[in-house]
Amino acid sequence: MEIHGTKGATVERVLTKDAQALLEALHRKFDGRRKELLAKRTARLKEFDGGKNFAFLPETKEVRESAWQVASCPPDLQKRRVEITGPTERKMLINALNSGAQIFMADFEDSLSPTWTNIIDGQINLMDAVRRTITLEQGGKSYKLNEEIATLLVRPRGWHLDERHVSVDGQPMSASMFDAALYLFHNAAELKARGSGPYYYLPKMESHLEARLWNDVFTFIQEKIGVPKGTVRATVLIETLPAAFEIEEILYELREHMSGCNAGRWDYIFSLIKKFRNRRDLILPDRAQITMTVPFMRAYTELLIKTCHKRGAHAMGGMAPFIPSRKNPEINEAALAKVRADKEREAKDGFDGTWVADPDLVVTAMEVFDRVLGDKPHQKDKKREEVNVQASQLVDVKVDGGKITEAGVRNNITVAIQYMKGWLEGNGAVNIFNLMEDAATAEISRGQLWQQLKNAAKLDDGKPFTRELYQQFRTEELAKLPAGGRLDEAVKLLDTLVLGDFVDFLTLPAYAMLD
Repeated sequence: MEIHGTKGATVERVLTKDAQALLEALHRKFDGRRKELLAKRTARLKEFDGGKNFAFLPETKEVRESAWQVASCPPDLQKRRVEITGPTERKMLINALNSGAQIFMADFEDSLSPTWTNIIDGQINLMDAVRRTITLEQGGKSYKLNEEIATLLVRPRGWHLDERHVSVDGQPMSASMFDAALYLFHNAAELKARGSGPYYYLPKMESHLEARLWNDVFTFIQEKIGVPKGTVRATVLIETLPAAFEIEEILYELREHMSGCNAGRWDYIFSLIKKFRNRRDLILPDRAQITMTVPFMRAYTELLIKTCHKRGAHAMGGMAPFIPSRKNPEINEAALAKVRADKEREAKDGFDGTWVADPDLVVTAMEVFDRVLGDKPHQKDKKREEVNVQASQLVDVKVDGGKITEAGVRNNITVAIQYMKGWLEGNGAVNIFNLMEDAATAEISRGQLWQQLKNAAKLDDGKPFTRELYQQFRTEELAKLPAGGRLDEAVKLLDTLVLGDFVDFLTLPAYAMLD
């Protein structure tokens, strides 16, 4: 194995000789399969462009109709009413674990800019957090863990991403296996000794075969490091359109390591844009109009709840991205009101818990779920048997009254530029207009711009969205932003993503610009 990033004591603490041997073994056994599955994604998209529709798989009908349940839930994953998420940055880890949320998802994915320093420091921070030795002195303040803290879950990067700072046999390592294996290798025994375990969130899967690969990877690592099979628990983000058709099969493939599914709403919207990008009849309106109450989003979340509870898994609600303002009471109350309404809908629908992006939202979300669930740790007994979602409902993405407005287009441009500037500078979670934007929301922004331009969409005032209009708006929005940093590079990247061929993930070209 070759390490192409900087080396030193910190890197050596993470990439020990035994850890490197594990990574090498993983790469040689599974990376070929990973690449084959990524190729299947491309082939499936071409089939859809050729007229084939997404549908529930006939070949897995027996899985959907037979009797089985996922693994029993560990005690510290039973109650998941409020989960907070954020990058594996040291201060964030301490504050999130102390936030009062029951779960903290430490993120190597959409809210982390994967510089080599961020990735290595993230593993160190997790090792220290698991052992409760994590502290920080910053800005004249001291940070340390409380006596009671949230249960820790870790989100590795998706199957499509490489870790280019590490190669095996001349090929870059899978970022997914790199992140997940190192956390498991360094922390499984310690977590088990403390009455917990290595728990994960798994992102951006598009099929049950990708879930099977995760299951085999977990089994392989557990055998290699000598912990019992099933020690790992995974929650899967259902955040792509293809995965929505295979929720039951994904649960089945990971049933020995499964704890639940999450409605990853922002990536799900981006997935719809990606899959329908060449369909002039299915152009989505402004992002703000694609709420969780529009029919196709309702169908997706109700199917998720019904399927998870049928199989004994948690169904987790989506992200509240609002950032309260302690200086502006009006902004603060508006944010809290939106969060409250969103969480009331989720709790009443049957979700067992939800996500928030900011510690100041924990109490609001917790109050809602406490009121609905009472003394129950979850509401898996709410089977939602009245729900009968058809394939056509999942792909009918029309929004009644939906419009493409100049304000919406301009918002997409400035959000994409500001986020990508932050990402290139090493920050993967950026507060923009009192919303916590991550890679998923930036994907929506640039994806909509490409789709609208490609399909000659018209704004609600009748004005066609052309290349020239995009460039005019981009120039005008750019003038509102402070110069400096990597702003010019972010603008060039956005132009490439909007005016060139569609790129599956913005983080692929952006990663080549990092470090």
